Amino acid sequence: MKPLFALLISIAWTFTGAQHYYQGLMDYLENRLLAIEDRMQLWHDLSHRYHTEMKDFKKLTAETMDGLKNDHSMMFKDLEGAGVRVDRVEREMDYVETRTSPRACTNRADKVVEQEAWGLQESRVEEEEEEDEWEELHSRVSDCVEIISGIRSVKILKRVGSPKGMWTRDPRSSKVYVFNGTSGDTIYQFDSVRDFSRSLGVTGSRNIRLPSDWSGPGSAVYNGYLYYIKQDSDMDVQVVRYDLLTGLVTDTAMFPVESHATVYNLNPETVADLAADDEGLWLLYAPSDSEPNISLAKMDAATLDIEQIWDTRCPRENAEAAFVVCGTVYVVYNTRLASRSRVQCVFDVNDMVISEEAPLLYFPRRYGAHTSLKYNPEEKQLYGWDDGYQIIYRLTMKRKLLA
Repeated sequence: MKPLFALLISIAWTFTGAQHYYQGLMDYLENRLLAIEDRMQLWHDLSHRYHTEMKDFKKLTAETMDGLKNDHSMMFKDLEGAGVRVDRVEREMDYVETRTSPRACTNRADKVVEQEAWGLQESRVEEEEEEDEWEELHSRVSDCVEIISGIRSVKILKRVGSPKGMWTRDPRSSKVYVFNGTSGDTIYQFDSVRDFSRSLGVTGSRNIRLPSDWSGPGSAVYNGYLYYIKQDSDMDVQVVRYDLLTGLVTDTAMFPVESHATVYNLNPETVADLAADDEGLWLLYAPSDSEPNISLAKMDAATLDIEQIWDTRCPRENAEAAFVVCGTVYVVYNTRLASRSRVQCVFDVNDMVISEEAPLLYFPRRYGAHTSLKYNPEEKQLYGWDDGYQIIYRLTMKRKLLA
């Protein structure tokens, strides 16, 4: 009986110990679960708070966006109103400019150098003979007595080619010539302005291949001849006379312009600028890069001889283009960041333009800045190239007043 009793006591003791162990384990697990529940409750509370804050932030953001949309709409309306007012002011300014003639920078003719500066053979003549020749030239140039009083209208014909280039019309025919870019050996000939306007690009034109490259948008077409600037590899600068009918070069002339000197500060590709008006052929140039003013030369259209040279006293700085009308040079100025072009300096070789009558002309607002402006004396129009757009300006004229 004793061994059995001892076994029963041992089993009972073992069971009691296991019960205490499992009870401790259960207590531990219960405590851990309670801690997890506390953390879950804390997470739930924080999540609820964050959700509430996010809803408040979303509401505030939506209200702010609505306010910004309203402000943007009001600002857009204000800008539209300001744009309308600015356009109205510009139209009023254009109207006032066409009705008034503010003072411009006008300089009298000043003979600065003789023909020897152009490498021409110097002939010795008496002082009286020089005066007679000058009076004869002065009388011949004085036959044209008109000055520009305003820009009557503007016609934007089309947009062809590069941002820089030149186009012009022969005063003695209806043919139009297009120079795309700032150099090349090809020009495009159209039978009329209408043909050019109706063409797709330069298709339908007659391509004229020149024997040498033209340099810069400073060419001129006059009486069936093309006059263009040629710049050789050794940087010599020449004027070339090319017969558009026969396709032959009939004459060339060297002139002493430094290779890096450009006539217009805002268009450095223009080494020299040829112009034609009622009195013949002219050349605008800068003898050197250090020369601050634009020089003017009267050329014989047949021989390319230089008849006379003047210092216009019109600055090269901020000049973009120029043209000649009845022996009067009109220099057009602009700014580095293109704005409205304006004729700010006028020079008359005959001393027939006085400061009180010289116009300060503003060109209508356009796209950029002029690369070239070519005057046609038969039509009294300017052919302009502006950022790839071909533009025609019709001019109004009046008689010059004697100084």
